[in-house]
Amino acid sequence: MNHSPADRPDPDHRLTGAIDCDVHPAVPSTRVLLPYLDDYWREHILRRGLERENLELSAYPANAPINGRPDWHLPSGPPGSSLEALQSHILDRLHPSFAICNVLHGAQVMFSEDLSAGLCRGINNWIKAEWLDRDPRLRASIVVPVHSAELAAEEIHRMAPDHRFVQVLLLAMTELPLGRRQNWPIYQAAEQHNLPVGIHAGSSFRHPPSALGWPSYYLEDYVSQGQGFQAALNSLVSEGVFNKFPALKVVLIESGVTWLPASLWRLDKTWRGVRSEVPWLERQPTEVVREHVRLTLQPFDAPPTERQLLTLLEQLGSDRMLLFSTDYPHWHFDGDDALPLGLPADLIRKICLDNPLDTYPRLRT
Repeated sequence: MNHSPADRPDPDHRLTGAIDCDVHPAVPSTRVLLPYLDDYWREHILRRGLERENLELSAYPANAPINGRPDWHLPSGPPGSSLEALQSHILDRLHPSFAICNVLHGAQVMFSEDLSAGLCRGINNWIKAEWLDRDPRLRASIVVPVHSAELAAEEIHRMAPDHRFVQVLLLAMTELPLGRRQNWPIYQAAEQHNLPVGIHAGSSFRHPPSALGWPSYYLEDYVSQGQGFQAALNSLVSEGVFNKFPALKVVLIESGVTWLPASLWRLDKTWRGVRSEVPWLERQPTEVVREHVRLTLQPFDAPPTERQLLTLLEQLGSDRMLLFSTDYPHWHFDGDDALPLGLPADLIRKICLDNPLDTYPRLRT
């Protein structure tokens, strides 16, 4: 049900001053990127007619309800493609102190690494000029070509001097497991600039989202994203990324939360039996994850009762791991109910403010 401004309930006062760690500005069309591309890539795209393509990365069916809340739909253009709408729906409504923009786009997964890098450069220029320069409450992630660690590192070094960019954005399911050494230049550049690495739900579609092959339905694809996050986390821990880069933080974005305790129990148990295979992993995997890994709140796969929720939080074993997010404009909650029921007041403050500030040091300045 939609409400007029006069009869809408007051927004949740607990969110005032919160840090929204995941909102999604949408590139309305490739054409809008043309002014922000290097001359060569602008001509290249026009020659090939790519400006007529959307290059949308998300697998959301365009008209599926989950794609955008009914009251967040726009008169024209994809949900999330209007700064004014974001201001009205989130910034001026919930009054967060900051909102971190994560642009999902096909630029990251092009087979041509050079084209991928050129488009990512254009997107970063675009989000800087069209969003960050127009609202001081906005911050952004650096979009990088995920299949070329060297080019990704170059883009991190280029954008890092602008401290409104607070994170590096990767996808959970890429061509190689994320912990492989070929990807280490990305983590090295991120650590050098004190930037966490955000790993967002999504795939470069080099491999099926499921270990059993390509699914028939979007439902299978969506649920299989959880398996992708488990594999990505296993890879980062087992390959020793956090040993090599001890200051690195990783944020799992839209991963859900409830899968993590059981996955870590399995990882700890197996590590005890084969730890000689990974001698650099001197601590239990769970300890490493609690120190280095954070998770955004939405979409929150909450259990059905508050008692079960408290049990889940106890199983996480840390009150530092969860970060507030709305996942705007996707439809995961109604009204202003971005926080699940049953969270203790002290944990709400940590989720909404303390944990994000600890995770994103650039927000303090």
